[in-house]
Amino acid sequence: MVATVKPFVVFIMIVSMLSLWIFLPTRFANSASAGYYLELPKVAEKNLYQLDTAWPNFPEYFSGQIFGVAVDPVADVVYVAQRGESVPKVLMFTEQGYFLQKWNTTTIEMPHGIFATNTAALSSVWVTDVGNGKYGHTVKQYTPSGKLLQILGTPGTPGSNLNPLQFDQPAEVFVSKKEEIYIVDGDGGLNNRLIKLANQGLGIAWMRGEKGAGPSQFYIPHSVTEDNVGRIWVADRGNKRLQAFDAASGEWLGSWSSCFKYDAPYSVRLTSDNKFFIVAQLNVNRIVFLSVPPIGDIGTCRIEDTIQLADDVKPHLVDVSQKTGAIYVAEIGARQAQKFVPTNRK
Repeated sequence: MVATVKPFVVFIMIVSMLSLWIFLPTRFANSASAGYYLELPKVAEKNLYQLDTAWPNFPEYFSGQIFGVAVDPVADVVYVAQRGESVPKVLMFTEQGYFLQKWNTTTIEMPHGIFATNTAALSSVWVTDVGNGKYGHTVKQYTPSGKLLQILGTPGTPGSNLNPLQFDQPAEVFVSKKEEIYIVDGDGGLNNRLIKLANQGLGIAWMRGEKGAGPSQFYIPHSVTEDNVGRIWVADRGNKRLQAFDAASGEWLGSWSSCFKYDAPYSVRLTSDNKFFIVAQLNVNRIVFLSVPPIGDIGTCRIEDTIQLADDVKPHLVDVSQKTGAIYVAEIGARQAQKFVPTNRK
């Protein structure tokens, strides 16, 4: 005897399947992880960069959480800043991937940002330290081998004073070709400001910022860089935007937010040809490339290309080799740094 299915039962089954088809995407779109996947806008891929899978030669040297990376513009050295108990806070590699050495300093507690300079007078490495111990809340200058040269800020004492200078969880430091120092101070601490120092850090040229969402205000200023026409750009993480300032006067020039609807900018750097900004977006695990505006009105941001990384990689800060054009990405989640090379170079 063959069983038959009543028409009413079939009707109920069809309605149930349609209900699932209609409502399930809505539920997923409202969730944090699936929402990023479903809603991220499609960008025409130009494939400007590709992963160098051979760098570094010995990734086992990465032993902590990788927070920052810096490339010496002359000496072919990549510095990697990492956190963790009983781990060296800075590792040194060549651009070819060979391990050079680790710093044995005890004067770094919790590195956040790192930046390398190389001039005729001096090669040095700058580190922002967000630790709460006796060396924390400072910006420190080191020799390439890790010898401490100077400390900016008041070690171990967070604050907002300018005389004596104090920081509270300074996020990143950038040193221009004119040796002017820019510091974004406020990775979740008391301060939300951008400070320009002159004369090797001995004087304050100008300062902008307070907590807020208006022009020249910040909420967790996280990264800073200068473009090739004298504009300072700040990744205003908490407000999901980039802000631009005149390097000489500190005048506010505008902001970009339309490219950051789905995640905040965590880093900002320029490609070596000065055509694109490189912005890491930690929560959606991607790198975006934005067109650098010509001199004058900054206009609105435009995404030109993206690199989609694997889930939970969490790209934090980036830096660029001025010699090779390679991009280095510090990845907190993956506990590694990765190298991406321009596709138009050998």
